[in-house]
Amino acid sequence: MQESMGGPVPAETPPTSGSPEASPRRDAGSPATLDDPRVLQILTTEHWSLLSARSLVYNEAFSRAGMFLAFLSMSFVALGLVGPAMTFSRDFLLLAAVILFFDLVIGLGTLGRIVNANAEDFRAIAGMNRIRHGYVEMAQAVAPYFVTSIHDDMRGILVTYGGAEIRRGVAGLAIGLTTTAGMVGTTVSLVAGVLAGVLTLALVGSAPLAVLLAALAGLALFAATARYVRGSMVKAATSLTVRFPWTDAHRG
Repeated sequence: MQESMGGPVPAETPPTSGSPEASPRRDAGSPATLDDPRVLQILTTEHWSLLSARSLVYNEAFSRAGMFLAFLSMSFVALGLVGPAMTFSRDFLLLAAVILFFDLVIGLGTLGRIVNANAEDFRAIAGMNRIRHGYVEMAQAVAPYFVTSIHDDMRGILVTYGGAEIRRGVAGLAIGLTTTAGMVGTTVSLVAGVLAGVLTLALVGSAPLAVLLAALAGLALFAATARYVRGSMVKAATSLTVRFPWTDAHRG
């Protein structure tokens, strides 16, 4: 009754172009697409975050390897100073075995951390490859200018590292020895061999047997560390969720 007494209700007019109702407004909860300008900013921020993470991982790996080598060098210097005073007796061999044991433990710990750092680097590489894939989806014209991959599978990760596949046999072993993990693993294997030889000399006193056991211990640990490093690398790469696999039709 009161509404009818208030007069006729004015007819609704369509919003003009200048009114707030006429301007398009993106719902805050609606999913964004690659056309959204916010996406590029988010991807760029994540890209730089992954680059910073890779830099920290590299610095830590090099620092740990340097600390291990410095500790090992000081151990040999100390043995060289103590040896003449102890006339290289059986007691000196036992002391050397104790010091070499600590070197071996530190070396194995260093190798484990470097392998974990490599796994973190693999994840960062996969993430940056995905981001590059997003860049290409936004602007296809930038694809020829990338020298790294835009695919996050094993092959794409290796392309970013500069290779197309995990090499096997002698070639793979030679490449592995040039890496930080390969260098530390080889050094740890040599320490294990020397430790076995020193213990044999101290307990048995046979030089030929000491050389034989040193070689066997060094080769056994070298084979174990090589398998561990390679297996960890493959596991780190294959455990990632592949969203943009490599295809022959679109190589990156």
